[in-house]
Amino acid sequence: MQTIENQRAGGGVLGGRPPEANTGTPRAAASNLALVVICLGYFMVIVDTTVVNVALPAIGRDTHGGVAGLQWVVDAYTLAFAGLLLTGGALAERLGGRRVFTAGLVIFGLASAACGLAPSLALLIAARVAAGVGAALLVPSSLVLLQAAYPTRAGRARAFGAWGAIAGIGAASGPIVGGLLVTGWSWRGVFFLNLPFAVAALALAGRAVPATGPRPRAVDLPGQVLGVAALGLLTWALVEAGQAGWASPLVLGGFGLSATAWAAFAWAEHRAADPMLPLRLFTRPAFRAGSAVGLLINLGFYGQLFLMSLYFQDVRGYSALATGLALLPEAALLIVASAASGRIMARTGPRTPMLAGLLLGGAGLVSLVVAGSHSAYPWLILPMAAAGFGMALTMPAATASVIEAAPANRGGIASGVVNAARQSGGVLGVALLGALVQARSAFIPGLHIGVIIAGGAFLLAAAITFCGVPRAPLTTD
Repeated sequence: MQTIENQRAGGGVLGGRPPEANTGTPRAAASNLALVVICLGYFMVIVDTTVVNVALPAIGRDTHGGVAGLQWVVDAYTLAFAGLLLTGGALAERLGGRRVFTAGLVIFGLASAACGLAPSLALLIAARVAAGVGAALLVPSSLVLLQAAYPTRAGRARAFGAWGAIAGIGAASGPIVGGLLVTGWSWRGVFFLNLPFAVAALALAGRAVPATGPRPRAVDLPGQVLGVAALGLLTWALVEAGQAGWASPLVLGGFGLSATAWAAFAWAEHRAADPMLPLRLFTRPAFRAGSAVGLLINLGFYGQLFLMSLYFQDVRGYSALATGLALLPEAALLIVASAASGRIMARTGPRTPMLAGLLLGGAGLVSLVVAGSHSAYPWLILPMAAAGFGMALTMPAATASVIEAAPANRGGIASGVVNAARQSGGVLGVALLGALVQARSAFIPGLHIGVIIAGGAFLLAAAITFCGVPRAPLTTD
């Protein structure tokens, strides 16, 4: 039997809007303003992921860094982001979402300024680590706040769609804005870009963001250290493999140490009284499947984005601005797809948009094998558009499937898990696919293998979705 709350949530589909969707009520106005602030913070995080790619060749020339150094410019941020997301989720539950969100804004803004002022590659990488720490506080706390602002399932589904659409705007604008800044000013401008958004979000956060009650939690220090060590060692081994070879004793040792750290992490979480990652959450099929999908889509999408950014500039000889424009088909439909994902979720649940997005995106990524040293650009437009549309259709639905599968009082942990999985996928995608182009005398063969792996990750995620995500819509329990 449905509860009154479920009947109200279902009204968003069959009998009118849920309370927070009625834009004429004070509660709706407060929810919408909170969503604006939450999305400002998330916008910065997403822009920082895509805007840097078109600046990589300029950073390499200015700092005398090779492909491995450029991989670390990207991966230092995403590694800190991924490694600390679970702690960020736990802190959002322990201290309250608004307090952690505000701290994340401050750290992210200061770190972005440090990136723009960095005099060397080493200091730039260090500042990117600090930015990742800020992002790890921002993202899980923003999802906790989103849950507080939109208490019904149908309302949250629409809010997730708007949240995903903002990600689409950030991803779509990143390459273009980055290209303009690099061409008209310097690569340093891509980091200063974050500052006005951080200031605006801070100015509004105090009165717009809902307070969430703290919940006493211990800090799982062993789990945190082991989780970062496991992911960091795996990333290092993948990056090093591109230079030293996959059979290098150093690389094999890195893989072995990473496997040991992952095993120790699982053991520590199993024994912890209040674990950073409660393993029992993975007994829920939708939680397990949504987390795996999050990892795989970022592995495929951001891995190929790294390769395609280098392909257009290093192989085709495009400028940074021309590269941003060349990547536009991949981002042009992100906003439409993210908004559509929220609407479809409100009616069918997350399974339908996930399956559609993964199959379309996988086909688009595999089709990028047509890219060659002199291939006509129009042949690349449809595959890139399919990859971007599929990614954006999938991402909000996968996030919602994890959040909805978790208990209501574990929203911080659930958001930390799904975002940690996604960012870990991005780290591994850049490291793995970057190693493929380093390990080969010609860039193009490595690119072809890389996009096939990226497409395969999407198709594997589709199979996981088909088996693990239920058909039930979000409007019913």
